[in-house]
Amino acid sequence: MTLHEAHAVLIRKGPPRPQDAIAPFTAQAGNSFDMATEDEIGDALTLLAEHGDAISMYAPGSREPIFGRILTVDPELPHFVMELNEGAALPPGKITFVTTLRSAKLQFRLSSEDWKPVPGQPLHIPMVFPETCTVLNRRGTERVETPLGITCMALFAINETTEHELPVYDISEGGIGMHCSKNRAKGLIKGRKLQNVVLELGEVTIEVEEMEIRFGRSFRSFLLGEQLHLGCMFTKLSPEAVAKVKNVIDQINHP
Repeated sequence: MTLHEAHAVLIRKGPPRPQDAIAPFTAQAGNSFDMATEDEIGDALTLLAEHGDAISMYAPGSREPIFGRILTVDPELPHFVMELNEGAALPPGKITFVTTLRSAKLQFRLSSEDWKPVPGQPLHIPMVFPETCTVLNRRGTERVETPLGITCMALFAINETTEHELPVYDISEGGIGMHCSKNRAKGLIKGRKLQNVVLELGEVTIEVEEMEIRFGRSFRSFLLGEQLHLGCMFTKLSPEAVAKVKNVIDQINHP
């Protein structure tokens, strides 16, 4: 296994927490599509199971999610097992399942008058694949990963006291993605606006007046241990900075 391959190995996440909640969405023309084959849906559910990604489940008329994650997916039949959080239960009727898959939201619905668990395992609920899964692309602009071998960093300060210098792993015309260790993430919370951010992307320097942390997702790296992925959206960007971002993306796409 190479260092690059080892870095990509993720250990399955722990049980979902309240901050992992994902709200249901309405399909948007031109920005969503339906998975409708067993192979597509099976591959998506298997990926979610391997990572232990949080699933938010909603009963009709309720805004409070029931949390769980996919435990296993049958390799041959269109069946999977949902693992509910300790103390959770599914009410009879239709349930809306919402999660994230790579850079998109994934949503499907299933219904049962009796969500019978696996014998002796009250939190493990066998289920059948949905007929369709709706995928909502969250990014309105193309995202590209920063090239290996080129130093790409974001430099900024919080409250003019705590300075950060974090690696940038992807960029789009709408924002960037950064990684950091858990012990360096103090103050980097969802909704925080970061002012006067300097992006050093190889030989290019871009000044970002303001960007907002839109989400934070923890994962475990084989080499680096517990890590946090931060997705940020540009909220104030000068025309000059916009042009530089577009130029960087073009250079990455056409080296």
